[in-house]
Amino acid sequence: MSLRYQINLRIFISSLCILLVGGSIAIWQARDAVNKEIDSSINLTIQLISFGFSQASQTPFNETAWLPKFNSLNQTRHLSIQLKEPSGQIISLAEKKQQPQNEDKPPQWFINMVAAVQYPQVEHLITRSNGEHITLIIQATPLDEITEVWQEGQGFFSVLFLLIFFTFLAVNLAFNKALQSITIIVEALKTIETGHYSQQLPVFSILEYDSIAKAINHMTAELAVSQEKNRALTQHTLEIQEDERQRLSQELHDELGQSLTAIKVMAINAGRPQTDKANTKQAIDSIVSICDHLMTVVRSMMHQLHPLVLNDLGLKATLEDLINHWSLRNPQLEIVIDCPVEVDALEQKISIQLFRVIQECLTNTVRHAQASKATISLKIDHLETRTYLRLKVTDNGQGCANDKVKTGFGLLGIKERINSLGGEFGIESQHQSGMTVFAIIPLQ
Repeated sequence: MSLRYQINLRIFISSLCILLVGGSIAIWQARDAVNKEIDSSINLTIQLISFGFSQASQTPFNETAWLPKFNSLNQTRHLSIQLKEPSGQIISLAEKKQQPQNEDKPPQWFINMVAAVQYPQVEHLITRSNGEHITLIIQATPLDEITEVWQEGQGFFSVLFLLIFFTFLAVNLAFNKALQSITIIVEALKTIETGHYSQQLPVFSILEYDSIAKAINHMTAELAVSQEKNRALTQHTLEIQEDERQRLSQELHDELGQSLTAIKVMAINAGRPQTDKANTKQAIDSIVSICDHLMTVVRSMMHQLHPLVLNDLGLKATLEDLINHWSLRNPQLEIVIDCPVEVDALEQKISIQLFRVIQECLTNTVRHAQASKATISLKIDHLETRTYLRLKVTDNGQGCANDKVKTGFGLLGIKERINSLGGEFGIESQHQSGMTVFAIIPLQ
């Protein structure tokens, strides 16, 4: 269901309720006004007649003198005045007042709703000069008052219908402009969804839509920056991967290829019949030495590709072995680690990612920090609902401004590894005040 349809439906229902309530109130007020007008006219007529008879109570009723007065009273609104003979014959005092034409007459349902069930009929006895008694009949006729109320009501509801119509028109005109803005935003979002983050929304005259447009433009700008960083990181990763393959290929060629060639040559020479035992023993010793060297090279290569001790002894022992390796290569750097035994129970994917993160942190410290001490802290926090792993790597090196430190590919790689585990990554650094890398990873 579209927004336009919902708004129009609500306006229609609200207008219908207003019409029903307003119509009910109008009919109730019209009924009350008609009743009051009829009662007022009857009371006025009775008072006039009573006053007239009180003034002429000493003289008998004279039709010639009173008929003009009755005719004038008969012109009173909403009343019909007649004389009733003793024989029962009704005598009209004047021509019947003109009733509303059919086109002006209200519909019967309106008359039934406004008019009372029965209006009072007043009778007054009058004595003629010959002693006969005649009856003066005063009867309410509210049709002309109901007609006036109907005409007034028609004017009121015509104005109300015009207001409702203009309300619909104004709302739809406003929504046309709003929906056009929504269409532009939706089309832009569809374009952004395909990866075209250069898409920018225009400036809208409506403040709310302009705020949305600015937020979307800011989002696309950030997405474009992130996309560019990801592309650069991917390219850097591919370059590192290619360099690693080239290095491994060169090492295999230099170490394994040459050593295997030497072993083959010595084995061929040792197998010749004319070779004496002394040369054979020397060749065997050389072959054993070369094999030992090859085993060392292979272990080193395997450790670089994947630390096997991680699968055998766990993360704590692997980190300790890594720190010993870095300490031997960089004796000027003191490395301290605080790691509980609980980390050995972590999932394999978390362990290897943590190992690579710490390895990259130590690499950055040695290459850029010029630090004399680095501290690695791993801690598992057991909260009421979840368990978190907290990693913190701190050095006392030269540090740098935060806006510069986040541009390195090493830190981008660390951030991607932490994000892949659903964690949060952060950096704190100031010039000549060292650097702190911290991460929080949910475990459950």
